[in-house]
Amino acid sequence: MAVKFTPTTVALLMAASLTILSNATISPALPQIAAAFRDNPDAELLTRLLVTAPALFVAVLAPVAGIVVDRVGRKPVLLLGTLIYGIAGAGGLYLASLEAIFVSRLFLGAGVALIMTAQSALIGDLFEGPDRATFMGYQIAATNFGGFAAISLAGFLATFSFRFPFAIYALALLMLPYFWRVFAAAPQARGQAPTSSTAEPQPWILPLSGLSLLAFLSMAVFYIMPTQFPFYLQDVLGSDPAVAGLMLGLLTLAGGVGALVSGKARERAGPLWSMVAGQTIIALGFASVAYGEALIFQALGAALIGAGFAAVLPSIIAWMFAFIPPARRGAASGIMTMAIFLGQFASPLLSQPIIAQASLPVLFWTAAAIFVAKAVILAGLTRLPALRQSPL
Repeated sequence: MAVKFTPTTVALLMAASLTILSNATISPALPQIAAAFRDNPDAELLTRLLVTAPALFVAVLAPVAGIVVDRVGRKPVLLLGTLIYGIAGAGGLYLASLEAIFVSRLFLGAGVALIMTAQSALIGDLFEGPDRATFMGYQIAATNFGGFAAISLAGFLATFSFRFPFAIYALALLMLPYFWRVFAAAPQARGQAPTSSTAEPQPWILPLSGLSLLAFLSMAVFYIMPTQFPFYLQDVLGSDPAVAGLMLGLLTLAGGVGALVSGKARERAGPLWSMVAGQTIIALGFASVAYGEALIFQALGAALIGAGFAAVLPSIIAWMFAFIPPARRGAASGIMTMAIFLGQFASPLLSQPIIAQASLPVLFWTAAAIFVAKAVILAGLTRLPALRQSPL
């Protein structure tokens, strides 16, 4: 299926936009939430966990969701996930206690796991080769632009009530009838139960493990930007929160633009070389952030990191689908989803010790070095005979 803006592709982009909203949409309202529940002795901790709780549950449930997607089909899993997402995500509108809102965020993660796994499997079913990589670029663009719009809207709504930003999640319920109609004609590829007690060879498991590790490391280091960059701007450079918002907005917009323009380059060079380029661009971005204290260096670094990451993640997914059997795309998508969201959750846990032992600039130099090392390793892989002869 060539990449065209049909009802099916639009629905896939809408579903992808839902997944990016799960964590950070309520971030602008966190201070108001903590103030509203100030009588709760655990308010400071629980308020911050509201952001990361969905990622943890996505990581735990995504592999199971992948198996279910292969067994029962893509459409029912995506529809169920959308329903859970809308009801649980909007929990802050109607739940009275902070603990109840926290539990609703866990269920939100369950909905995201179902949506993201089914949606990724559908992309694998509908597109092949360069078209799949091109669509993945469109997906990253849609999620970046959608995330920018949602966070901006949430900041505006939070000025009226901490509860209002939670209403953004209810948009999923409005999308549900459209998804029901559009995905009725989508392929319903399913896995087959083993026909004997002897396990068949699974040559895709090892490369999938390597790609999942790459996705985990890329996301864990990339997430230094939303989790540590605002503190760097405030504590080291003396900037106010508005500057942090502007810089993160620039990162998101650059990612959207980068995703749109990188599709053709990925089509010509292949996912592997696209990843090499993306890792290199991100390394330059982190080096720019660490090198200069002038805001021009921070802006340049944020833009490079956003644009580079827009080339990395679609290339990882495109490479994965190049060797995953159709009947195992759901399971593979679940494993990849787990790796991506584990990277998000683990990022502050991995970066905080470096800050404690050294400093924030050292953290950014370390991030740049990690991406340089990955770029060198990936470039070395292009010399392998098997990959020379492949479309990668």
